[in-house]
Amino acid sequence: MQHSARQAIVCAVRPHGEAGAIVRCMTEEHGLLAGYVQGARGRVLRPVLIPGNIVKADWRARVAGQLASLSVEPVHSRGHLLGEPLAAAAIEWACTLTASAVPEAYPYPRLFSALDGLLAAVELAPAARGWAPSMARYEALLLSELGYGGEDLVAGEGTAAALKAMAAQREALIEHVLGEKRADVMAARERLVDRLKRAVA
Repeated sequence: MQHSARQAIVCAVRPHGEAGAIVRCMTEEHGLLAGYVQGARGRVLRPVLIPGNIVKADWRARVAGQLASLSVEPVHSRGHLLGEPLAAAAIEWACTLTASAVPEAYPYPRLFSALDGLLAAVELAPAARGWAPSMARYEALLLSELGYGGEDLVAGEGTAAALKAMAAQREALIEHVLGEKRADVMAARERLVDRLKRAVA
């Protein structure tokens, strides 16, 4: 198996072995793909493999069904947003949701485009008003793309409207998409919701 992507969004990085990691990236052409990155936790690759970053990626596996080895090159970093609590929580939730919910190796070009646009909006306007409705709409699109309805529930613009829509979508995400993974994954969402509420308080 061999896949290449000029632009892949890093969504999850899980340590594996002494210095490596299993990395999940969202691509436009192939959907969500996992691969083993040797040296992922080293000085060179650690700042590249931050969720939300864009990389050029190449997956190679000798046989089908084997975890591919993955090599990456940096394209665009959002690491500077790790110091912004609200922006960091937004990126964490969007990437965690994608890595946990989207089936691997199935292309979802609309999800890729929406995730790419959402992350770009968070980067351009770290204040929530500029991107919170897009976050709620991304959740709705993901539900829709996976076959679970997902109407656009955002009535108006701004953070308050986004929070209302996200509250309405919470149970659907837990029941239909996250299943047994809900506790770990929803913790990222709760962090984001808490920070959004503080932003409008």
